[in-house]
Amino acid sequence: MASLQRSLGRTQEAMDQISSGKQLRRPSDSPTGTVTALQLRGEVRANKKYSANADDAVGRLGTMQDTLQSVTDRLQKVRQLTLEAANAGGGSTPEANRARAEEIDQIKGTLVQYANTKYLDRPVFGGSTPDSTAYTGGGKYEGEQAGQTLRAIGPNAKVRVDVRGPEVFGTDAALDANGDPVLDGDGEPVPNEQQLFRVLDRLSRAMRDGDAGGIKTGLENLDIATEKVKSTLSDVGARYNRVTQMKQSAEDRLMSVSSQLSDIEDVDLPKAIMELQLQQTSYQAALAATAKVIQPSLIDFLR
Repeated sequence: MASLQRSLGRTQEAMDQISSGKQLRRPSDSPTGTVTALQLRGEVRANKKYSANADDAVGRLGTMQDTLQSVTDRLQKVRQLTLEAANAGGGSTPEANRARAEEIDQIKGTLVQYANTKYLDRPVFGGSTPDSTAYTGGGKYEGEQAGQTLRAIGPNAKVRVDVRGPEVFGTDAALDANGDPVLDGDGEPVPNEQQLFRVLDRLSRAMRDGDAGGIKTGLENLDIATEKVKSTLSDVGARYNRVTQMKQSAEDRLMSVSSQLSDIEDVDLPKAIMELQLQQTSYQAALAATAKVIQPSLIDFLR
């Protein structure tokens, strides 16, 4: 009878494994396997989080990369117009310069829109600002002045996923060697003449006024501002590449860890089915043997 009960228990265990699909259902099934499974589950959760953070970083950096590329293209058009206006030869008439100035004004409006580009309804060049825009219509920065937005994309690996507007388009005020605003005699910040939107305003004004010196100075400042945008674009592109590589690494690690966890927890279904059939056969044999060994009669019942 004891053997019969043990056989029935093994049959029930095989049925439980098949129905649950797990060979590790409680710590007593395998204490060492339980510890390993808990560690692997922790790694699975961590890599899922790294992958999700990388997806967010790719979205943000990709948006900034596309926007900065568009900004660069528009600035090339501005430079072409400025060179035409600075040309002393044909085509540099007051009427033509006024038309160029009007086009530069329109380009400035487009660039301000680019500066307010959003990702998930937040301006990508505004830092962590809660506002819906990073720049006013006139091109003045009103986003966060300091701080960085970071994302953990791997063990001990964090990447910055934001670029504040002044880092791209220039600060509103001129800065000294220590990064502090330069003040005039009245204690007011001195405007930064190389701030992109101010450069465009001064170029437009110089073209309308026929100021050849102003156009030349504007062209120099425009080249400096354009170089700043290109440098930022290069930095964003490098960060984008790093995030995509780390994202792939996290997904590969997640697949590997999930496979290891499955080896520990999940049941080998064909093997479990064969084990169930074996135990059922064994149980039926035990029943048959028991019936032959113990043959109760009516007298046994009456006793």
